[in-house]
Order: sequence, then C-alpha cells, then structure tokens
Amino acid sequence: MVQTDSDSDLAIGDAAPDFELPGVDDDTHTLADFADYGAVLVVFTCNHCPYAQAKFDLLNRIAAEHDDCAVVGINPNDDGEYPEDSVERMREYVDSGEIAYDAYLRDETAEVAEAYGAVCTPDPFLLRNEGDGEFTIAYHGRLDDALNPDDEATEYYMEDAIDTVLAGEDVAVEPGPSRGCSIKWP
Repeated sequence: MVQTDSDSDLAIGDAAPDFELPGVDDDTHTLADFADYGAVLVVFTCNHCPYAQAKFDLLNRIAAEHDDCAVVGINPNDDGEYPEDSVERMREYVDSGEIAYDAYLRDETAEVAEAYGAVCTPDPFLLRNEGDGEFTIAYHGRLDDALNPDDEATEYYMEDAIDTVLAGEDVAVEPGPSRGCSIKWP
C-alpha cells in the first residue's frame, strides 16, 4: 500500500472524459447511460485498498439517498497483481451488498483512470450534467474529512457538493485532494 493524494490536470468546468467499460452486471456502460441524472459521481476505487473500503458505506449511502446523482465506481487496478480487484471479486462485493453503487465498472487497461488523471483509490470526480449528453467536472476532492481508514468522518464534502450541483450552483468547498492507495497500474 502506497498512500497517494489525488492530483488531476482536469479543472472545474472541463469536459468529463467519456468511457465505455464493462460492468459487473455484464453490460457495457458509457457516461451517456447516466444522462437522466443531474450529477454523476465517478469514483476510481477498488476492493482491496483500506482507504477505498473505508468509503464503501458512504458511497452506498450516497447512491441510496441521492436519487438524482448516480454513483459509478470504476476499478482500474491490475487484477493480475491484485486478484482481490478482479471482476469476479467485484461481482462478489456487489452480490453481498458490500458495494451498492449504481454501477461498478472495470477499467482493465486503466485508460479511463489516466484520462481523468486519477492516481489513488478512492479518487472521486463529481460531474455536472450539462444536457445533451455533456458532462463537466464540478468537483474533484475529498469525500469527507476522514483522511485515514480508521478515522471517523464529521464533515461530508461530497454530499454538500452533490446538493450544490443539483441546485444548479458552483461548488465552493475546497477541502483538498482525496487520499488513498496508489492505483496499481496494469
């Protein structure tokens, strides 16, 4: 495990990179599949990282309570070196209910993670739906104020950012970069 802080060249207002990735549901998903949502939370995550595991409950809650924001987990890790991050194990996490996102996708080549500039798990990007299938970056930063896996959160930056985006406003919170294990590049 190598702790890394997120650092992307994408800026607020930039077009969100599109993707076409297989999901644990055996369907292929694109960003346009989420055009009915006012916002999309794309989180580069995985199964094995303690930082990512510590955010499963928060992301599940966001998926359950924010009807107009889709939560899309994307796992870019090398499953050859980290078998816990294989599609089969991803399915097991979803089937058990441990992960309950709107979609859990596999980025086998990590090209999508590279396009976003993701470097750690979790590395969240909140996208604003601009209409006509266009999404822009609305927020990139911490999910909450719990910086280490065993810390208890007291502030939930992402939920505030989602509410702000869905209200049609710009996100003003800048809590700093997300922190997690480095992506295990294939």
